[in-house]
Amino acid sequence: MFDKKRNVIMAVSFLVVGLIIGLGISSNFNFLTNGYTEEAKISNEAIDTLTKTNQAMAEVTAAVKPAVVNISSTKTVKTRAIPSPFFNDPFFREFFGDQFRQFEEPKTRKQQGLGSGVIVDKDGYVLTNNHVVKDAEEIKIKLSDKREFKGKVVGTDQKTDLAVIKIEANHLPVVTLGDSDKLRVGETVIAIGNPFGLNQTVTSGIVSATGRANVGIADYEDFIQTDAAINPGNSGGALVNVRGELVGINTAIFSTSGGYMGIGFAIPSNMARNVMDSLIKTGKVVRGWLGVSIQPVTAELAKQFGLKEEKGALVGEVMEDSPAEKAGLTGGDVIVEYDGREVVDVVGLRNMVAATPPDRKVSIKYLRDGKPYIASVVVGELPAQLQKVSAARDNALEGVQVQDISSELRRSLGIPKRIGGVLVADVDEESPALGVLMKGDVIMEVDRHKISNLREYEKIVSGIPSDESVLIRVYRNGTAFYVALSPE
Repeated sequence: MFDKKRNVIMAVSFLVVGLIIGLGISSNFNFLTNGYTEEAKISNEAIDTLTKTNQAMAEVTAAVKPAVVNISSTKTVKTRAIPSPFFNDPFFREFFGDQFRQFEEPKTRKQQGLGSGVIVDKDGYVLTNNHVVKDAEEIKIKLSDKREFKGKVVGTDQKTDLAVIKIEANHLPVVTLGDSDKLRVGETVIAIGNPFGLNQTVTSGIVSATGRANVGIADYEDFIQTDAAINPGNSGGALVNVRGELVGINTAIFSTSGGYMGIGFAIPSNMARNVMDSLIKTGKVVRGWLGVSIQPVTAELAKQFGLKEEKGALVGEVMEDSPAEKAGLTGGDVIVEYDGREVVDVVGLRNMVAATPPDRKVSIKYLRDGKPYIASVVVGELPAQLQKVSAARDNALEGVQVQDISSELRRSLGIPKRIGGVLVADVDEESPALGVLMKGDVIMEVDRHKISNLREYEKIVSGIPSDESVLIRVYRNGTAFYVALSPE
């Protein structure tokens, strides 16, 4: 009897505990269910803020898009198609004869290129990149309203990778040129162009950095870096600020895959404006010149010259009868200020001097033996013989860019005094000399004619027929040797 009563009591106890646990679980499930079924609320203030931001971005984009154009170019390139290495084997040739010789002969084909451009003048001037229209035989400009025009190159500048094109039209939509010097890191910017041929594509981001140099894209570099998505085909397109002003010309991307990786570069509008105005007025780019060779101020040099900071540009050499020599500058001076603007590094000074109109008087602050001095300099024009030139002729040396060998270059590259000629500054990708000549080579002779300077080189090269090979003597790394270049 006692055992039966105990069993009943235990059963009732388990039942009560089960009910308590059940209620606990039930209440927990109710809690979770209620939490997930509550509707998320967005404040009117948040909606209004985002709506205004969206409206502002849409208005800026709508104002700029009509002035951004699509540029398609066509050029003829030569190719050689040798289907098998056996065709070079003497035994193979003897057995089969010359029936396969057709495969060795150069073939020509039309190569298409796509890019972007920005209308900067209502009468038809379009600003773009030099590499978008380089060597183009035909240029077509397509506007946002689907109209198409034939483009004519007004001028190009390889040193900044800029070009100006003219189309025969008027009352066109334009983008106002802004002041790129006022750009601040973190500002919102909008990129508009035609990536992969997708017309009128708009992306946005911020200014990641300014004054980017030593990127290896052009001779004069002062790039705006942005994370706005830029892809192939965006070249020459617009980078605008929130006021719809053109602050940059999109030029290149940093990528290991060929596509967008968050780092794009644009040429500042102030640099583009100077180049464009010069090309339109004179057909060439006129640059300022001091006549000095300059180098960065390293920590060791700063210590040796008694400088407190690693800033400025150290003068290594002053050319004879140059504006700098006439103003009293000499080797060992450190230029710290140019025309009222601080000189942070070599690239900054180089760009400022190049943008200065010739015959303009500027003030230069420099340090000599740690003491500050000020000189008044009348800026000259960069001499043509100091600039790289391309033997842009249809012969074996086409696309080989050379320049005179200055004493500074001779010293820095270790070229002996006995070696005369011209220095190879670059070799274009489609040049017959690609893979044979290298940057830094000295061309001493062309077809057994000794070369002393750029003028002699140009005179000889201009007379070489397009279908003839050329014999050149080259100095490289302490050794002189001959090499025969074929136009193919």
